[in-house]
Amino acid sequence: MSRKILILLGHPDHESYTGSVADHYQAGAEDVGHEVVRVNVGDLNFDPVLHKGYKEIQELESDLKELQDAFRWAEHIVIVYPNWWSAMPAVLKGVFDRMWLPGFAFNFNKETKKIDKHLRGKTGRIFITVGSHSPFKAWWLYGDYTNEIQHGILGFAGIRSAVTAFGPTERVDDAKREKWLKEAESLGKQGR
Repeated sequence: MSRKILILLGHPDHESYTGSVADHYQAGAEDVGHEVVRVNVGDLNFDPVLHKGYKEIQELESDLKELQDAFRWAEHIVIVYPNWWSAMPAVLKGVFDRMWLPGFAFNFNKETKKIDKHLRGKTGRIFITVGSHSPFKAWWLYGDYTNEIQHGILGFAGIRSAVTAFGPTERVDDAKREKWLKEAESLGKQGR
């Protein structure tokens, strides 16, 4: 069954190994007929800084409005980024800081005192490339680097997601890196 898939590459350089993971997922998905929209954060034109925090909502740039539309359209959201200092790259965090707003991703329901999750029913896959450690060792040494994206951002809006982490990408041979790319392509074919 064909799915509508949004791929968001969170590495500012699409010619990185992380970009290759996104490329292979996309190729697999398109090969079997999934509808794919691809967005590279490095190509977006927007200010990632919240100049007044959330006490004033900055007007969204057209690229962020289009990305919100792509999130609404998609049934499955794929986010691919490198683990830099136990977090996502700042520009990707800036995307979420700016566009993950009440009215779009969620609302606080004053009557029920609960959060209305506007993206409920969608699924997601998060690919994280870890450069110098295995994903487990990075988690063991520095803590859960997946919680923010999986639960604090996507889950907060109702998106159920799974995480796939590859690493240490800088310290393995090409055969291992190729194996990971094939895994991404296989998940793309499955629309998972």
